[in-house]
Amino acid sequence: MTEERELKHSFAPVARPDARFLILGSLPGEESLRQAQYYAHKRNAFWRIMGELWNFDPALPYAERLEALMLHRIALWDVAGSGFRPGSLDSNLKLERPNDIPALLARCPGIRRIGCNGGRSYELFRRCFPELVRNPALEVVRLPSTSPAAALYSFETKREAFRRFFAGGDAAR
Repeated sequence: MTEERELKHSFAPVARPDARFLILGSLPGEESLRQAQYYAHKRNAFWRIMGELWNFDPALPYAERLEALMLHRIALWDVAGSGFRPGSLDSNLKLERPNDIPALLARCPGIRRIGCNGGRSYELFRRCFPELVRNPALEVVRLPSTSPAAALYSFETKREAFRRFFAGGDAAR
């Protein structure tokens, strides 16, 4: 396949203007792209973690899960707006072009904590947005990846990392 056929694009951001937290992936995987949903792979722990932390059923229809996140002032997006990646592994991601995260932060001025879902997201964010990393008004946190490919950490360890991330902010619970 040519690189053009493998070029993948992220989704639009999910955010309300009153968001306080931003969770950034790297770029949606194959199953997420197929279903046009963030974290769609059935073994990805993201929705289970969010459901447990914010008291909603992770099996809710997708639109309702997004609403539950936005109700708790959580925004979702990806660092890369597009990139070349055969398959879903972040280690294969190349030629990334970043999303306009500064514009999203301007539309959502209450975001003070950015959680990068996995090492590649964190690495891309630091490389593409050094000015945001240095911004004293923002805290950028590397979270363990919720991907099933990231088997190094248990579900409980991942959930606890996300819990601590959200506890560091002032979102209403």
